[in-house]
Amino acid sequence: LEEYWLQSNRDYYGPALTVDKELASEWSRIPHFYTPFYVYKYATGYSAATAFASAILSGEAGAVEKYLGFLHAGGSDYSLNILKNAGVDLNTPQPVTVTLQKFATKLKELKALLGK
Repeated sequence: LEEYWLQSNRDYYGPALTVDKELASEWSRIPHFYTPFYVYKYATGYSAATAFASAILSGEAGAVEKYLGFLHAGGSDYSLNILKNAGVDLNTPQPVTVTLQKFATKLKELKALLGK
């Protein structure tokens, strides 16, 4: 893991980066690298947010109210239940599918802007 981190930083910063003894173990302070499912939380959160935004921006009936209900619920129940009650069921592929479709659209827009 340490060698992977060093190489990825060399690739990112280029030859200007000097890796000393202290910097060599810097990776260990970043929980993404060794905490199970840490990054998964970002992916599911982003998928839920994208599903909410897509529903609101497309004018889906009750979407704003569902989102406000989600916010109002706070920590009153398990996150999956609160989201499901607000119309975002992370036990189904729907929120991830919406997010991947949004990503594909944005990628196509970027390619068009770059002339590719």
